[in-house]
Amino acid sequence: MTASRGRQETQEERADRQWSELLQELRVAQTGVQILFGFLLAVVFQSRFEDLGETDRNIYVVTVMLGSATAAALIGPVSYHRLLTGRRMKPETVIWASRMTVLGLVLLFCTMCSVLLLILRVALHNQLALWLVGAMALWFVACWFVFPVWALARGRSGRRDTDDEEEDGNRDGNRDGDGGESPERGSGAA
Repeated sequence: MTASRGRQETQEERADRQWSELLQELRVAQTGVQILFGFLLAVVFQSRFEDLGETDRNIYVVTVMLGSATAAALIGPVSYHRLLTGRRMKPETVIWASRMTVLGLVLLFCTMCSVLLLILRVALHNQLALWLVGAMALWFVACWFVFPVWALARGRSGRRDTDDEEEDGNRDGNRDGDGGESPERGSGAA
């Protein structure tokens, strides 16, 4: 068993728990991506699509490609898991699935910005669209990346002195607060 703060679990138990948590996160993201991608696929069949200029059509094509890549990255962990099930590779599966999920979130960020750009260009017909997309891009970056990194940094710097005694026996860099290694820094599978 792993002796660390919060939980005492084996590597396999930790991998099972992390896999379950990752699946819950993916369910939320996949639903949104599938709805967005369905919307994107339907746009080309609307009568107003013919009125789009070359720039807007190019933005649309880029957006559809980004949406496809996002769906692939966020659905990929399921395939990865299915192909490796029963091979005693769950910790490695969690690490790679976590990496694919982060990639999927980055691609989703790009997709959302591209969708906003297309919609706002069609709706506003002016430069305000770029400013609004830029503002929303900053908000996405803050919500999805800056706030979590800030919380992580605060968690590391705001630790109590009593934690230092526990850390003497656990110098593996574990700082995720759940007693286990984070999927990104898992057990030597990278």
